[in-house]
This record gives sequence, structure tokens and C-alpha cells, in this order.
Amino acid sequence: MDGGCFVSERENLLKNESEITKEIEDAVKVLLQGLGEDSNREGLMKTPLRVAKALRHGTRGYRQEVKDIVQGALFPEAGLDSGVGQAGGAGGLVVVRDLDLFSYCESCLLPFQVKCHVGYIPSGQRVLGLSKLSRVADVFAKRLQDPQHLADEVCSALHNGIKPAGVAVVLQCWHIRIPEVGQSFLDHSHHSAKMGLQDWLSTFVYSCSGVFENENRDVWGDFLTLLKLKGVEVEKNHTQTTAKLCWCPFSSLDVPVFNKHQSTGDYCRVSSMTGPSQSAMISAVAAILHSLGEDPLRKELLGTPHHFVQWLMNFKKCNLEIKLNGFKLAKPNMSEGNGNAGCNQDEMKSELNIPFWSQCEHHLLPFHGVVHIGYFHASGDKSIDRSILESIVHFYGCKLQVQERLTRQIVETVSSTFGVEVMVVVEANHICMISRGIEKVRSSTATIAVLGRFSSDPTAKAMFLQSVAEITAFGE
Repeated sequence: MDGGCFVSERENLLKNESEITKEIEDAVKVLLQGLGEDSNREGLMKTPLRVAKALRHGTRGYRQEVKDIVQGALFPEAGLDSGVGQAGGAGGLVVVRDLDLFSYCESCLLPFQVKCHVGYIPSGQRVLGLSKLSRVADVFAKRLQDPQHLADEVCSALHNGIKPAGVAVVLQCWHIRIPEVGQSFLDHSHHSAKMGLQDWLSTFVYSCSGVFENENRDVWGDFLTLLKLKGVEVEKNHTQTTAKLCWCPFSSLDVPVFNKHQSTGDYCRVSSMTGPSQSAMISAVAAILHSLGEDPLRKELLGTPHHFVQWLMNFKKCNLEIKLNGFKLAKPNMSEGNGNAGCNQDEMKSELNIPFWSQCEHHLLPFHGVVHIGYFHASGDKSIDRSILESIVHFYGCKLQVQERLTRQIVETVSSTFGVEVMVVVEANHICMISRGIEKVRSSTATIAVLGRFSSDPTAKAMFLQSVAEITAFGE
């Protein structure tokens, strides 16, 4: 009887999971259609399922309880005396630093990166297993969040769960810079050679309880000193409201108004300036929020569907040609092979650290980085303007992509447009690599494509790669 009941409950759970996944898949297909894409083309056939799995993984904190993590992970430690902090001796501060987390911004549904530092003063002759501090923080990171709310929830959960003398939580958070629809990503790139977190919006937030909250200067000072040893500078009087207001680039934008009297299948009423396609996309994102267990009518989420669609529209598929200072970009001839290897091209020119943003077509998550382009041209000829190469990179970056295809398209277009032998190196950080699945924080991907002399002359290839190694500061 008991075994049968267990199987039945498990079957119901799996059925519910299957239904939720299907709901998200259907919504993603609407988003792809709104972007002008065909969800049945080979590269996108599994995208709805991948996105559904990624979102479920990224919001699994809604299905987790802190008590399940903490229970059984409190260990006796007598300490040196019976005063506060007895588990590690008087004032026995415990700090775990540099916990790498990812969360989803509740204002725009894009992932943001978190480096979490947690400190607590044990009491009651009990200490918590160190790994549990990370797991508790991750429970709340895996929900739709803003930084301050995340810090407050982690602090409160630890204080209530392990009953310490006090808890302090400091978060360093980074959010993707988001250009407005129709505005060039190049306007927001600052031509930065370092395409890591340096070009993201960042903020510090903190939350504290117990002896930390009571302005105990010694305890707080000890905590900050231990963070400084890792290069983290925090001011206790840091203004939280200012950080919150400037956090998400979308937070200050006007958004469509949600009608609370509508059914759960139709969440929003959009302005007359929003076309039918975008209206359907906004409703699809609202449906995704509902499927994840959130309330799309919660005030913090009212603008989220519109914001996420606004981000996606930067990557809307179009068949427009672009003209670059008199050069018309035509579709490269795939059969041309090595381009113009026979020309007298004896000078190598390189343009390094051209920034780009794109959108992974497998998970609908951003990837970004820099492009390095090297080419041979005839001695005395004018080199290609950097702005033209930037436009080519931007043209192919602003669509649903994979890095391998992006690299190939750039090298083919530069070769066929200007009749030169080309080598392209693309270095990128993929949010899908570091915010879901294997969660390889600080990982990056490099791809190479070559045409002409670069494919047959190892010395030419080595010269260009050496120039990249010497000048670029990618990922530092």
C-alpha cells in the first residue's frame, strides 16, 4: 500500500513537471516566431526544450526549503568559553568568501552574476557545515531576484535556520548592459578591450542581523578585514536604495500595464505602439513566469515580460542588406574556398578587440566577447576602416547565433567583400555555460576561422595569434 502511494505521488510529480515543461516550450515557440525564426529549422528544433530546462534549473530555488539543507548539518563545537561565539572561542567569526552564484533579474529575466560572502557568529555550541552556507545562498539565488532582496533572504534564512549570534551577507553583483531596441550595441561597448565583468553594471549590497546589526564595530570590522584580504572593499554605510534604483537598466523604463482582471492565460494589456507580434511575445513571457510558479501580476514583475521581449528584439531576424562606406555586403559565395590567395598581398593588418554581443540560439541566453581580425592586403593599399569591420561584426552578432557560425560568417564576408585573405579569432563568454548546467564560472570559448594564406602558412597564422596574445586583455 505504501509503495503504491509513493509511486502514485511520484507519477503525479513527473506529470506535473512534464506539463510545466510543455507550457514553457509552447511559449518559447511564440518568442521564436516573433523573432522571425522557424522553430523547426535544425538549429532551433530543440531550443524550446533547452530553454524550458534552463529556466527550470535557474529557478529551482522555488522548489527547495532551507530547513532541508540545514537540518542534520549542525555540528557540536564546544569552544573556549560560554560567551558569544563560543563555538569557535569568544567572537569566533566564521566567513566563507567568493561563492560564485547566478540568479535571474526579476525586472528583465536576464541572468546576473553574484559573488557572495557570508559571515556568522556561532552560538549554542553549534557550527554549520561550510558547504551548507553556499547551498542556502544558492536556494535564493535560484529565484527571480534583485540584489538587495537576495542578500536579505540569505541573511534571514541563515539567522532563522542556525540561530547564530549574528549573520552578515555581502553580495557583489553584475548585470548585463542592455541597449534599447534599434540602438547599436556598439554604442554601449566603449570599445573595451576587456570583455569580462568590467563592462557590466555592478553593485554592492549587504544585509546583517544580530550582533552585526547592532553596530558592533569589532565584529563588523573583523568581517570587513577578512573580505579585504580577498580584495573586497565594503563600506557599512553604503546606500542600499541608490544601488537598487540603478541596478537593472530596464527598471526605469515605461512598461505596458497589466490588467489584474484578465484570466491567467492572458496576462497583459499592451500599448497601441506594441505590434501584434510583440504583444503575443509579451503574453508568452508572462505565461513562462506563471509556469515557473511566479505571479506575473506581482508589482516587481509587471514590466518583466515587456523588458525581456525588448531585449530579444535586438536579435530579430531580418533579411536587410547593409551598406558600409560604399561597400555592399552580399551573401558570401561558399564555394570560393580560399578567397584571393593569388593576389600580391604582402602586408598583414590586424584589428583587435572588436566587441560584440549575440544571443545563443540553443538557450536564448546572451554571449559576448571580442573579435580579432587579421588580413593581408597589397602593399600601399589603404587598410579597411575599423568602423566597417565593427559593422560587419555587429551585423552578424545581432541575431540568434552560435559562435562557430558567427566566426565563419565574419571571415567569409570580409574576404568576399574586400578580396583579402583573412583570419578571425572570436573570444566569448557564454551565459549558458556559466548560469546553468555545468555552471563553469569564468569559462570562455575561443574559435578560429581562416581563408587564403592563413590556412596554408603556419608563420602567418602564428604572427597574427602572437599579436592577439600581446595586445588583447580578454578575460583578465
